[in-house]
Amino acid sequence: MELKVLKKDHLTRNIVIGLLLIAVITTLILNFTRAKYRSTASVQVANGTINYTLSDLNLIAAYQENEEGEYVSTDTIPTSGYALNTSESYCAVDDVKDESITIEYVDGKVNILGTSQKGTKCYLYFDLTCGVACQAILADKTIQERTSFSSTLTSNTNGTIYQAPDGDGTSYYFAGNTTENWLSFAGFYWRIIRINGDGTVRIIYNGTSTSTTGSGTQLSSTSTFNSSYNNNAYAGYMYTFNQVHGLGTSSTIKGRVDEWYQNNIANNTDYTSKISTTIGFCGDRSPSTSDSTSNGLGGTGSAITYYGALIRLYNGFNQGNASPTYDCPNDSDLYTVDGTGIGNEALTYPVGLITADEIVYAGGGVGLSNSSYYLYTNSSYWTMSPYAFESALVTVFIVSGNVNYSGVHIARGVRPVINLSADVELSGSGIASDPFVVV
Repeated sequence: MELKVLKKDHLTRNIVIGLLLIAVITTLILNFTRAKYRSTASVQVANGTINYTLSDLNLIAAYQENEEGEYVSTDTIPTSGYALNTSESYCAVDDVKDESITIEYVDGKVNILGTSQKGTKCYLYFDLTCGVACQAILADKTIQERTSFSSTLTSNTNGTIYQAPDGDGTSYYFAGNTTENWLSFAGFYWRIIRINGDGTVRIIYNGTSTSTTGSGTQLSSTSTFNSSYNNNAYAGYMYTFNQVHGLGTSSTIKGRVDEWYQNNIANNTDYTSKISTTIGFCGDRSPSTSDSTSNGLGGTGSAITYYGALIRLYNGFNQGNASPTYDCPNDSDLYTVDGTGIGNEALTYPVGLITADEIVYAGGGVGLSNSSYYLYTNSSYWTMSPYAFESALVTVFIVSGNVNYSGVHIARGVRPVINLSADVELSGSGIASDPFVVV
């Protein structure tokens, strides 16, 4: 077989043809890709998604607030723990700020709407709402939202945490039969109720061991809510006669909780430095306006009164769906030490009780038995949510096998609730054998 040598001019021609073919193919691919993204409504950016209406949006800069309050550049869009700073965030066209462009941040997605020009650049600033403690608790958790509270929650929910709005942003709360919300602090064990919207962590007393049940999860002695019961005033964690939201006198149970806090927390600066004094505890005394009868709207003296939580929770279950809330309907019933303008600022110490709404969020049911969720202790204990005043008797919600109510003059268990500061550092994984520990 004769071997032929390719002439130089033929070689050059073939190289040129090959380069031309590569250029044509590359152009087709690029045009196809550009066309594809011009018709795409969203682009995945690391952990988050940006939705936009124009393919020519050609620059997005994202900044996240750090623990020192400074904005630092990031290549991810946060999916939780941050809120979009709408006053700082903006879009510009040819470096001129365009006020007509709207930026929204919902469920970890940024929506940029109203832009119709090429060369649009957007600058996104995210404020930290989930501090160091919050991030430790949320790590490796799937965040879900419960839309129905028509039944109790009894399933194993390990690996899951739920979210709901509150007055400070978004609360992340534990529910069901979880075993991942144990915490050790100040020589006691606690269960984490939720991460409040400001990043602080709400915890409820659970005794001196992770294996305690019944009375071992409560303070050493029971307490009445108030020693008297024949006046609306005694529904209050603090009260004043003939005032629906009065604050003049501490209830019996508040005195018991304060005494415990003074003896076990207040005398140790290592402990008090870890506790938030700005977040509040809601003892909602707003007389319900949802009652169908002519009674129930009094709120003072001997007038028959049905309080807000009764309608939201008990009647809600009777109708097939309760409506718990983390918001406090009246600031006068939001007990705080230093509310910075929010709440009544009437507390001596930053300690309170759990609310009936928090119990329902956690998986309890008003009038429905549940022995398979983390707040069940095989004993009864007080909430700070008034139930009703009728038949010359004030009643307040309690937790037992179900969420029920009790006359305030009957002794029940006491489980203090405190809020850890958002910036506390936590070690551990949250299970009973390796609880979260405040560093």
